[in-house]
Amino acid sequence: MHWDAILRIYADLHIHSHYSSATSSEMVIPEIVRYAKLKGLNLIGTGDALHPSWIRELKITLEPYGDGIYTPVLSGNREIFFMVQTEVGTVFDLNGEIKRVHHVILMPSIEVAEQLSDILSAYGDVNFNGRPVFAMKPAELVEIVMEVDRRNFIFPAHAWTPWWSIFGSFSGVDRIEDCYEDQVKHVHAIETGLSSDPAMNWRLSMLDKYALVSFSDAHSPWPYRLGREACVFELNRLSYDEIISAIRSRDPRKFLMTIEVDPAYGKYHWSGHRACGIGPLSPREAAKLNYICPICGRKLTKGVEDRVEELADRHPGFKPLNAIPYVKLISLQELIAISMGLDHHNHKNLISDPVWSIYLKLIGRFGSEYEVLMNAPLTEIANTSSKRLALVIRKLRSNSLRILPGYDGVYGKIIFDFDEKLY
Repeated sequence: MHWDAILRIYADLHIHSHYSSATSSEMVIPEIVRYAKLKGLNLIGTGDALHPSWIRELKITLEPYGDGIYTPVLSGNREIFFMVQTEVGTVFDLNGEIKRVHHVILMPSIEVAEQLSDILSAYGDVNFNGRPVFAMKPAELVEIVMEVDRRNFIFPAHAWTPWWSIFGSFSGVDRIEDCYEDQVKHVHAIETGLSSDPAMNWRLSMLDKYALVSFSDAHSPWPYRLGREACVFELNRLSYDEIISAIRSRDPRKFLMTIEVDPAYGKYHWSGHRACGIGPLSPREAAKLNYICPICGRKLTKGVEDRVEELADRHPGFKPLNAIPYVKLISLQELIAISMGLDHHNHKNLISDPVWSIYLKLIGRFGSEYEVLMNAPLTEIANTSSKRLALVIRKLRSNSLRILPGYDGVYGKIIFDFDEKLY
C-alpha cells in the first residue's frame, strides 16, 4: 500500500545516533527501523544530522521519498520514514551567569544539514559528538538556522530538565525571550521532556502560543526507549511541510495528541540528592530543607514539579481552550517485567527471553506496542500473555498506576499490588 493512503502518523522526531555520547552502538538506521515497526512508529528523526560521519551514513542508508521525507534504501514496502533532525547545545552568558540550553532542529533535507554543519563548525566541534555544543547565544543559533533555510524548525529540547534546558533549575531562564531574544519569533514549539507533561506546561500562560511536542530523545533503539514519547498526526499526505504546519497550527484535526511518559516516571520529577541517598522529596519537603542536602550541605537537584510551580501563574488542572490532548504510557517491556515481578529498570531483564518472548507474542497478535497499550481488549491481552499483565495495562489506561517519583537522575519506580482482580 502506498503510504500516502495512510493518514495516521506516529512520529518520534528527537533521537540520537551512535555518534552521540552515552548512546548505544545499535543506533543505526537498520536497527532503528526494526524496532520502530514493533513500537508502531512510522516517522522518525534521523538524530545527529550535523555530524559529518553520520551524514555520510545517512546518504548510504536513506533515500529521498519526496518533500523532505526519507525512507530506508532497499526497504521494500514503505512503512518507516525519516525526517532530518539534530539536537545541539548552546553555552552563553546571561547577566553574568553561564546558561546551557539544548535545542532540537528539524530540516527539510540532508543537504541543508550539511550546509548548517559547515557554518556551525566555526562555533564548536561538529565531529566530536553527535550532539555538538556551540559557544554562542541561542538567538545567534536561531538566526543562522533560519538564514540557511527558512523551512528549518527549531525548538527547545526537554524544556524542564535541571541541566541543559530552557527552564532548567540549574542553568535555565525564566522566560523564553530571555533565551531567544529577538529571534523568539522563529520559535513555535516546546518539547515537554520526560519529567513534565502538557498539563504541567498549561499552568504557564506564556506557553499558550507554543505547540507542546513530545519525543523520546532515545539513545537506544529498544522499544522501551524509542518512541516512549511521540506525537500523533493525521494528514492527507506525508511531507516535511505538512508535519511542520500541523505542529505550528496546533490544528486538532491534524495534530491529534502527544504520547507522554508519566512525569513521575521521569528522572527529575521530584527533588533529591542521589549521591547521599536523599530523595525523592516532594516540593513541600524540599522547600523545608531550603533545597539543601541535609547530609553534605550541597544544593539538591530541584525537581521539575518544583520548577514548574515557581514559574506557574495558573492553578493545577487548568486547561487552555483547544489544547492538544495527550495520553500517558509506560513501555510494554517494562510493564511485562512488572507483571513478572522483575526489576523494570534492569536492561537485562527487559531484553531477557521471558520478557521478550511475551512482547513479540503480543505484537504478533495486535500489530504494535501502541496498539497493545492503548486499544487491545484486556481479555485478549490476558489470553495472549497473562491476567497480571492485563491488570497492569488496565491501571495504565486509567492513569491509576502508583509511581514513586524519580529524582536527581533516578527513574521513578512503579509500585504494584496484584491483589486486585482483573474481571
